[in-house]
Amino acid sequence: MGKILSLDIGGTKILGALFDEKGEILKREKKSSKSNKGIEKVKNQIKKVIDILIEGETDIEAIGCGVPGIIKEGKILFTPNMPLSGFSLKEFLEENYKVDVYVGNDANVALYGEYNTESISKYDNIVGFFIGTGFGGGIIIDRKIYKGSIGASAEIGHITVNPDGPYCGCGSRGCVESFASKVAIQKSLSNQIRKGRDSSIKEYILDDSIIKSSILLKAYEENDELVVEIMDEVAKYIGIVSANIMNIFNPQIIILGGGLIESFSDKLLETINEYSNKYSLKQNYESTEFKIASLGDDACIFGAYQMAKNRVD
Repeated sequence: MGKILSLDIGGTKILGALFDEKGEILKREKKSSKSNKGIEKVKNQIKKVIDILIEGETDIEAIGCGVPGIIKEGKILFTPNMPLSGFSLKEFLEENYKVDVYVGNDANVALYGEYNTESISKYDNIVGFFIGTGFGGGIIIDRKIYKGSIGASAEIGHITVNPDGPYCGCGSRGCVESFASKVAIQKSLSNQIRKGRDSSIKEYILDDSIIKSSILLKAYEENDELVVEIMDEVAKYIGIVSANIMNIFNPQIIILGGGLIESFSDKLLETINEYSNKYSLKQNYESTEFKIASLGDDACIFGAYQMAKNRVD
């Protein structure tokens, strides 16, 4: 088997890696996805990442991709935070690079990456939350990824947690993604600063781009009052949606991953536990473990690699 290229395409960044025949990463590349610039800009950014990774390589076997939204046969039917709804990513990449391409929902792919690690593979029933620009979810039932009837399952970010809450990018209102995602955090910070609240990260909020997790973390650790308040709210809503998931699926473990969680690690866990305990059945709460994703922000690229490898094999 030749080398496999793996992509994690998100609303903020495109992360790529080239894996050798033994499953080791040979090269990595990361670029802004520039989602606010339109579909052609995003396509160009995807190509830039790939072109850097395959420069000088001749034996690329396949490309595996994780991308947010509802995916069917390599086409992105709908995605709330990127200008890619209706775009066939599989067709685009196969035409440009002449290799087989496999595309999956980024959270499902990330969960698959975590599931292939030693510490997680022992579990039968798993739910994953992957929180970055948006709020993705993945579900494994009896050791199999649950995709639903049209591949649109596990849209956990679009579970309504407050029907009077803010509007979400999906068009609905009060989704957990509208409270607990970097897009939501950016909006909350911006709204509060416009109302006269002060914050050490004021200068970053004036920019159109989504604030970096590292900047949020620094302000949080320095006890910036506004940032701490908003991140506590984020943890609260993660806890509420965790309770819903516990009561519906009774998983053995909920994995917390994505760029935001990777930066904050377990700093939000106390509040998440408090609210998941408050709103779930006691037995479900006591039988569910929380775990921070071991692959961090790399979960999707490892999952995309594993997905492509399994299809090729």
